[in-house]
Amino acid sequence: MEYVTGKRQVVMNFSEKFCKTENEVLSSDCFADVWGKYVKHLFKTENQTFLAVLKIFPKKEVEQKTINLFKLLLTFSVDEVSEMDPFYNQALQKKDVMYDLVQNFYDYWRKLERYAVIISRATRDGIETNSFIDAQTEFNDVVLKTYRLICEKLYGHKFPIYRQLPAGTNAAILISRNEWMKKDSKYAFLAKAEAIEQILIRPPFISYSDKNKRTGTYPEAKENPINWIKDKFKANEYYCYAAKVGSALSYVYFHRDYLAHGITLCNLFEFVPVSDVKGKKPDCIYIFGADYDDESYFYYDKEDHIYVGIAPHNSTIDYFGYMKKMLLTLYNTKMIEEGGLPLHGACVHITMKSGKTKNIVIIGDSGAGKSESLEALSEMAGEEISSQLTIFDDMGTFKMNEKGEILAYGTEIGAFVRLDDMTGGYAYREMDRAIFMNPDKINSRLVIPVATYPQIMKGYKVDMVLYANNYDAECADPVEFYNSAEEAKPIFIRGARRAKGTTQETGMTESFFANPFGPVQREEKTRVIIDKMFDKLFEDGTKVGVLHTRLAVPGMEHEGPALAAKRLFEILGK
Repeated sequence: MEYVTGKRQVVMNFSEKFCKTENEVLSSDCFADVWGKYVKHLFKTENQTFLAVLKIFPKKEVEQKTINLFKLLLTFSVDEVSEMDPFYNQALQKKDVMYDLVQNFYDYWRKLERYAVIISRATRDGIETNSFIDAQTEFNDVVLKTYRLICEKLYGHKFPIYRQLPAGTNAAILISRNEWMKKDSKYAFLAKAEAIEQILIRPPFISYSDKNKRTGTYPEAKENPINWIKDKFKANEYYCYAAKVGSALSYVYFHRDYLAHGITLCNLFEFVPVSDVKGKKPDCIYIFGADYDDESYFYYDKEDHIYVGIAPHNSTIDYFGYMKKMLLTLYNTKMIEEGGLPLHGACVHITMKSGKTKNIVIIGDSGAGKSESLEALSEMAGEEISSQLTIFDDMGTFKMNEKGEILAYGTEIGAFVRLDDMTGGYAYREMDRAIFMNPDKINSRLVIPVATYPQIMKGYKVDMVLYANNYDAECADPVEFYNSAEEAKPIFIRGARRAKGTTQETGMTESFFANPFGPVQREEKTRVIIDKMFDKLFEDGTKVGVLHTRLAVPGMEHEGPALAAKRLFEILGK
């Protein structure tokens, strides 16, 4: 297919059709479809200003007649076009309204999520695969030129100011096949879905979703959930993103309706091109937007040693948090089975001006103030900290090496940040690389890379482990330490916090080890690992305590993390 349109998006197959001229843009089926939806929108909303022009044309011909008018304006002047057809003459007598109509449609087009797909083995009348990047620039230019040519004709002269806005695609993917399973495998039906070879993004990338909060955890299915969908899996509607989630190779098969979430993965998990994983069996599989009616589940396929996740195709999972958290559940469950301890928290490797280094881990559930406190530490310390490397921002793992040392590893290369709790200029500083989600809503988010894959997988000896307490309004000291593992473990295991609106929970909540993504599903095994790890932390003299962020205390949303960061910095300097 040349293109597919959805509720908020248009996906163009450049391997089938690639517009190189302004006339080809206006003659394309995709343009006709989007223009038709726009015209119907104007009639539905009864926009009388623009309807004054559109109603000049016969109702059944209004869409085609206006497209023909645009085509003629590419070549001829307004006066020349007016003489060609009485309908055109009447419409162009309202030249100012026509100009505003084109401007408004241009804004309508740019508010859509616009994606290009290129098949690497394409042999049809599309573009060559080695022109993947150039094609996005060329398409952007031809759309801009089409818009400007028509508008300048209606405006009466050249624009005095030109803005090089991203008018073509927001993002593009180069795709090919990855048949990693045997034909008689239970997973063979996935082989027909295209896998992503390359990704191109034009920042700022802004997406909207039906939901802006996540709720619940993921129960374990009693049988492999792929059995529910394998007979009705429409492979041509899915793409596969191969990722390194921590140390695990993971294949995420997502429906094209969730392209925004699929592409956003590249800012959070290390992308692995198809050419690097040809024929490789993954550790984890996630099918996001599958055709079935039920909730999301995970499952461990002991026969093939694959952790499987599945989410249904409906509005309830239309939020990036559902993409991210299932992958973390699959990986964390795998880590627990292998003796690792998954951590819901943040870890930074700090190098002081003096040359001294510290590795700090802050544990806490969503909205506890982990990222906010570390961001405040970075701003407050200024030049006293020569570098601050984020090892993980949301999820990591404690593993014990052959020497008996506890090392911290990251799971993600990026951060899924809640903008409401960050400093005012944070979003602007990160605009060139960030992917924004629902920026005008409560719990607006951005996803941004914070470290490289080799950095998060290096393994860091831990100097300090803190529990993020966001709810106690009063405290003797923003940073307090425990004297024994028996004193510390109940606090960490209880996982208390006051909900901040990052999920649908409200008030005080508790979650086992502050981590609903793996430890909750494997509580018995996790408790054994917690005992082992915490006993070792205190045996090694690692500082273990609580960080009072007070992020959920009214009026302390910014001051709380700042005071906690200040006290933390004082301790680091000793």
